[in-house]
Amino acid sequence: MKQKTMFYCTECGNETPKWAGKCPACGAWNTIVEQPEAPKIASRAGGRTVRGVSVRRACPVTELQADEEIRFPTGMGELDRVLGGGAVKGSLVLVGGAPGIGKSTLMLQICSKLCEFSKVLYVSGEESEHQLKLRAQRLHVDSGSLYVISETSLGDLLGSVEAEKPDVLIVDSIQTLYNDALDSPAGSVSQVKDCTLALMQLAKGQGITVFVIGHVNKEGSIAGPKVLEHMVDCVLYFEGDQHTSYRILRAAKNRFGATNEIGVFEMRDEGLAEVENPSEMLLSGRPDDAPGTCVTCVMEGMRPVLAEIQALVVTSASGNPRRTSNGFDYNRAAMLLAVLEKRGGLKVSACDAYLNIIGGLWLDEPAADLAAVVALASSYLDRPVPRDLVAIGEVGLTGELRTVNQLAQRISEVRRLGFTKCVVPAHRADSLRPPEGLRLIPVRNIGEAIRAALRQPE
Repeated sequence: MKQKTMFYCTECGNETPKWAGKCPACGAWNTIVEQPEAPKIASRAGGRTVRGVSVRRACPVTELQADEEIRFPTGMGELDRVLGGGAVKGSLVLVGGAPGIGKSTLMLQICSKLCEFSKVLYVSGEESEHQLKLRAQRLHVDSGSLYVISETSLGDLLGSVEAEKPDVLIVDSIQTLYNDALDSPAGSVSQVKDCTLALMQLAKGQGITVFVIGHVNKEGSIAGPKVLEHMVDCVLYFEGDQHTSYRILRAAKNRFGATNEIGVFEMRDEGLAEVENPSEMLLSGRPDDAPGTCVTCVMEGMRPVLAEIQALVVTSASGNPRRTSNGFDYNRAAMLLAVLEKRGGLKVSACDAYLNIIGGLWLDEPAADLAAVVALASSYLDRPVPRDLVAIGEVGLTGELRTVNQLAQRISEVRRLGFTKCVVPAHRADSLRPPEGLRLIPVRNIGEAIRAALRQPE
């Protein structure tokens, strides 16, 4: 009997009954691949029987137990912050990121703390036991409660879990696991989804906390965790440039906490070190008296973070000026350039404009608008912004400044890091009580903000 096949999109994981050049879900071209359909497994759920088929009985929501989830610390405060206060017993956590970014290092480091109160099984499909031992020695991870095994077969992995009965399971990585019942190779969409489903049933059925590592390639497709995001409880992305030492961990999905928190780490020879004050890290190395740079304060969850925005505006050598942004929304940058020309009186339409956020941070809230406008104007006029000045505010299409949330908490962080002047929207300045040593500069539009920040005459 011929085995049925199914077609999957390697970009979004959408299933389709036939091949197509364009995915009907995400619109990507040439991403549909054919995979054998996973064999159906009979349900073992209990309940009543209808025509010989077991049917699980539904119960009223009032009869369900609403016990609070059991959390435990991982030993790294930055990771606990992103998870929402710690790992949850029986949860399935997916840790994604580019190869070599530090995912395996992070998972092995937390074993040092987890082994103090639980039994941990570390399953690696990419390294041998000897390689894991060498890496554990380098990271100073040495505990009798940490069990390691090099395995790629899903059946053998489940057998090891049944034999060892761990409290925490770490799988590195999901792309190396395969199910013998499927004909597709390891790393394919069907294998990745089937193995993750088995791990999810293991976590929910036996209360084991499972951490799964998934690699993300440049397209974020078959080798990445995009097709698994809907299956797991929490999705963490490890970001950063491999050529720099800093890494940012952020949550894209979290059923047990917020998704707007970030954790900052520094990669060192002995492993990852937590960066408890990311603002100092992001502002380190800032040049003195250099035009085109301005500092703002954004909220990453409940944490205020100071970030440096750099801009470069130069006369265009072609008739079609270039617009480039890194860490800042491109469409919003184009809008701010239009407002700067129309309402600020600066002829930037004939100039190439570049925006860059230092430290690999992504600024996606309107509070960074004013600092971006000031940085662009500073580069255009070739006048530096004072080193002790911060700009916070949202810019409207008419050039007016709008207030932002949690402004009092932002200005407290601004003063704590040694800044003495802060440009804020005028209609909120009267209600704020600035910390001692910080002078608020209220402005109503971008024209006033540029004059105040660049000391232009009225």
